[in-house]
Amino acid sequence: MKIILVPIDGSDNALRAVRHAAEMPGVRLELLHVLDPMSLRSHANLTHSQIQDLYAKEADQVLQPARQILDRAGISCHASFRVGQVASEIAAQVHEAGCDGVVMGTRGMGPISTVVIGSVATRVVHLVEVPVTLIK
Repeated sequence: MKIILVPIDGSDNALRAVRHAAEMPGVRLELLHVLDPMSLRSHANLTHSQIQDLYAKEADQVLQPARQILDRAGISCHASFRVGQVASEIAAQVHEAGCDGVVMGTRGMGPISTVVIGSVATRVVHLVEVPVTLIK
């Protein structure tokens, strides 16, 4: 069974990527949300455990709609989160989980979004050595 990573950022395109991946036969889906590191200055009074709990709650909120799509389709998945630079963390997860491919939404947030597929998607394509399917 192939393992497909689906990065989730809360966008409609990410949820379309989940729907697309759910239609792929013979795959196990891995959902991943990557969070930005919290500013140490703004959270100096929190313990490491408290910060991890905040990360987990935020990730759960973002991952929940994707889980609901898969639950309705009767598809199980593994969901996790990482903290750091998005493209690098996606690539690390692909490597560590032994993923066979990535299905991800593109966000093209800039003024030339119709020309460029998005900086995160572009970086992921260059960082991983598995097929990447981009969903608009």
